[in-house]
This record gives sequence, structure tokens and C-alpha cells, in this order.
Amino acid sequence: MSTIEYRPKTPPAVLNLLIANCVVFLAMMLLDENRIYELFALFPVPSPWFEIWQPVTYMFMHGNFSHLFFNMFALWMFGRGLEQEMGTKRFLVYYFVCGIGAGLVQLGMAQIDLMRLSDMSIAYHQYLWTPTVGASGAVFGLLLAFGMLHPNATIMLLIPPIPMKAKWFVVIYGLVELFFGVSGSMDSVAHFAHLGGMFWGWLLLMWWRYQHRKRYRY
Repeated sequence: MSTIEYRPKTPPAVLNLLIANCVVFLAMMLLDENRIYELFALFPVPSPWFEIWQPVTYMFMHGNFSHLFFNMFALWMFGRGLEQEMGTKRFLVYYFVCGIGAGLVQLGMAQIDLMRLSDMSIAYHQYLWTPTVGASGAVFGLLLAFGMLHPNATIMLLIPPIPMKAKWFVVIYGLVELFFGVSGSMDSVAHFAHLGGMFWGWLLLMWWRYQHRKRYRY
């Protein structure tokens, strides 16, 4: 079983991401929430509210306090050790690649869904006005990285409160997300965005691993 030692202080990238997400959440509560959604949440590409910066900004917005809390708890829990291992710069690159990649996957899935609907239907127009928010895609990327770098580390689940090795936790969680995404269950959750964050994280880790092996081959 692998062990990880965490420094007492939260490293700078994780700390600033936590602060930024909390500040945005407070701004949504105190300012014009609808206008903030229109500008910075992630809307489908055909929507009149879509903007090119939204695949970045949507990561800092959350629908309610529980959404914010669980994402930030996971960021704090897994991000501290990963930032210490990767270094701050590489950690930030990884985090944003996962989050932006998750947003792009969500846009792709939204486009596929829209192609199945008539542009005269109520469902089509409701889809155009339905945004995606949250850091979950980036957080799922962190979860994947933790499972790949420390597959035999033990994670204590909250519900149910049982220990599980990280590699199995990642596999089971990924399969659950895939099931919900394909079946259409819990359609208010962007399951394919979560899987997209894991996929882009896996690609980036594989690329870094390849570059490392290539550099030290001789």
C-alpha cells in the first residue's frame, strides 16, 4: 500500500482555485445571477448565449452550495498531494486541460442531442437555454490522476463508509458515470463531461509519461 505525506499548508494553486470558486459563488448570490449565467456558464454552441470563453469560465460556477462544497472538498482532498507531486505549473495545466476538455465533450454531446431534435420543438429550445456549470470535470481528472499515480492507496468513502483502493474507486466511479450517461438517468448531471475530464486527464498523463520515457531512454 502506498502512502502519501501532505504538507500542512494547502499549496498555492489549490488554495487559489478554492478561493476563486468561492468568490464567484458569492458574486452569484450578491449580484445579478441571471446575467452571470448568461455570460459565463457553458451553453450549447447554437445557443444565442454561447461565448468562446465559456469552456473556461463555467468551471468556476456552481448551481448551489452542495455542488460547490463537494467539488471543493474533492479539489482540496486530492489536489494537495497532486500539486506537490506535479509542481504548481504542471498541476494547473492538468487541472485546466481536464476542465476545458470536459466542457468540450459536453458541447459535443449537446450538439449530438440537438441534432436528434426538431429545431421547432420545445425540447430543442429548452436545451439551448440549459447551461452547464461546475468544476466537476476538472475534479474527475484529479480523481483519475490520483488513481493512476497511487493505485493502491486507500480511500475512505463517505457513503457507504468503507475503505477502497483508489484504482477500484476510479474504475467503479467511471462505470457508474458511463451507465448514467448512456441510460439518461439523472439527466440534470453532465455525466459525459465527468467522463470527458477523466479522458483528457488520461491522455495528458500518458503524454507526459511518454515524454519522460523518451527523455531518459538513453
